[in-house]
Amino acid sequence: MFTLTAIVEYIVVAIAAALLYALCTRRLLGALQQAGYDGKIYARWTHRKGNMVYSRYILLAFLIALASLVIGVCFTFAGEWAAYIALVPVPGFVAVYCVAERRALKVPLRATRRAGRIFGVNVVLLVLVCFALALGVNAVAFYTAAEIVDHLRYLPFAAVPILLPVLLRLAAGIERPYALARNKKYVAAAKEKLAAAGCRSIGITGSFGKTSVKNFLASILSERYSVVMTPASYNTPVGVARAIDGAQLQNADFFLAEMGARHTGDIAELCALVGPDHCILTGVCPQHLETFGDLHAVLAEKEQILHGTKAGGVAVVGMDENTRTLALEGLPLRCVRVGEGEAYGARNIRLATDGAEFTLLLNGEEHEVRTRLLGRHSVHDLALAAAMAHSLGMSREDILHGIAQAGYVPHRLQPIDSGGVTVLDDAYNANIEGAACALEVLRLFEGKKFVVTPGLVELGILEESANRSLGEQLAGLDGVILVGETLVLPVKEGYLAAGGDPDKLCVVPTLARAQAALDGKLQAGDAVLFLNDLPDIYN
Repeated sequence: MFTLTAIVEYIVVAIAAALLYALCTRRLLGALQQAGYDGKIYARWTHRKGNMVYSRYILLAFLIALASLVIGVCFTFAGEWAAYIALVPVPGFVAVYCVAERRALKVPLRATRRAGRIFGVNVVLLVLVCFALALGVNAVAFYTAAEIVDHLRYLPFAAVPILLPVLLRLAAGIERPYALARNKKYVAAAKEKLAAAGCRSIGITGSFGKTSVKNFLASILSERYSVVMTPASYNTPVGVARAIDGAQLQNADFFLAEMGARHTGDIAELCALVGPDHCILTGVCPQHLETFGDLHAVLAEKEQILHGTKAGGVAVVGMDENTRTLALEGLPLRCVRVGEGEAYGARNIRLATDGAEFTLLLNGEEHEVRTRLLGRHSVHDLALAAAMAHSLGMSREDILHGIAQAGYVPHRLQPIDSGGVTVLDDAYNANIEGAACALEVLRLFEGKKFVVTPGLVELGILEESANRSLGEQLAGLDGVILVGETLVLPVKEGYLAAGGDPDKLCVVPTLARAQAALDGKLQAGDAVLFLNDLPDIYN
């Protein structure tokens, strides 16, 4: 059992099995990546009933075991070769599984260095597990001395797929200290580069509207200054550091940094990196309760941007029922409140299917504005950006021209003409206020109105009630298509409770099926709203 030849056999079998089974973790690794390599979020996804993660691996294990058992028994005449012949089904079933899973992720796995490291650690863990299993099964075969046991000694290898979700999480945990240390150095280098550039930085956070406000402010400031901003939704320390690393900051006047937060301490960490001279707090709503637990914790975390901004700077704060409780008077900042009843804000908002008109208040002065942007929330975001620009000394003319130049932010109530049908792409909208604003715009269209949505996420204990409320708001539309299995039940319940027509409601498993369900139902003049396209980790 412990001869050199036997040990080599165990190693070869272990490595081969590990490499084959590692190929079956692509979907798992993609989900882990979407979870920000957070093991807890990833684990919740793997245990979510609708995902059938363990069910698929159990089925794979069962098929391999059954096929190996049948082949092993049938080839007992081959003597000691029967054990190896019984392994033949493994690569076949692994190949079938990989083909079936190749399009399982809406968001493709990105081949990052970290993903590669975790995959490598996972392979090592699989090799160790398979080698230990090889030693065990061969020991059983050796000491029992039963011929049939010897012929089927590698049959227990069929159970390894059931361990794949747990082993990948363990691999991520092993890799995490290295990633944290590496990211710390990377962020420190980016901090030095930004400080050396000498440009003024503006941090932007809030429960909603961060990306839109950032883009609108860049449009306005660009009328006079050179502006660099973090791209898309790069709002984590590593994301902001990556933006700094790839930016040309030598001649920049302003650096705009979007700051996201999912855990306590995230904003303080981002402020330490960016060192904002000025800041914008867009507003606070029950978003990210999944990780914060309650609204008070969300507000306390977002408030940290006010304490992390340099003394003497401008702090623009969107006024809502939550931010109004903040004690702004004692801060060493020039606080500018934006909202109803304030010197800055927007009023007399008139919405249309091709934009909006409103009265912009700049320190009490009224200016009539027209924008191509859709929705009440877009007007609010423009007012926040205008308030910051005005507080920094920009002229009324530059601000109004910058607003006129502001374009649609991709996937945030972005209208797309498709053969006369208006597609409202609001795929990145996942908060309660934004959803209400998007539906308000949809109802302005004269033709038939459809909505496609998987519901809202990251709302913690409010998730069920918020999605039921969303369903109530969908009643009266010409068609409602709910996508997925995770959140659609409370949406459906809310829709029906509000008097929604069950014949106009359908539930489909994927976005592709939702698009197929729309075929033949739309004609020129109609509109369809795609509200929140959930990443795989929430589906």
